[in-house]
Amino acid sequence: MLRDLFTNITLLAGIASWLAAQFIKLFLFLWRERKFDYGFLFRLGGMPSSHTSSAAACATSVGLRAGWNSPVFAVAVGLLALIMIDAQSVRRAAGVQARLLNQMAEEFYRNHKFSPEKLVEFLGHTRLEVLMGALLGIGMALLMHHVWPWPT
Repeated sequence: MLRDLFTNITLLAGIASWLAAQFIKLFLFLWRERKFDYGFLFRLGGMPSSHTSSAAACATSVGLRAGWNSPVFAVAVGLLALIMIDAQSVRRAAGVQARLLNQMAEEFYRNHKFSPEKLVEFLGHTRLEVLMGALLGIGMALLMHHVWPWPT
């Protein structure tokens, strides 16, 4: 059973793609800010979308293994679409609302000498970040399927 998990190429492609996206975010932050922050490995938002990357890798892997016309691939693409929409609209809107609430709280607490706990503002993605995540995921799945000899 445990061996099955470590040879499940769909699962491994999703995990590898998520890790690659998170490390890309970390290196982009390092390049832009000239400082190292391990926290970027676990943050939401930014370039590229790791959720989209992972879902795209899984969907591509399912398509390669089960067939592009299989019902399982259709479900995987449906889930990928939901994740992409969530990443660029719902979570992005939540980030904008968090930013506004933080501004309101800061102004309120400045007058009352309190220190507010800030909400996370960096939640969602731009269309480009989602697109780059999808391309990374597709590329990672193709790489894993065509370079290494995985059991069928």
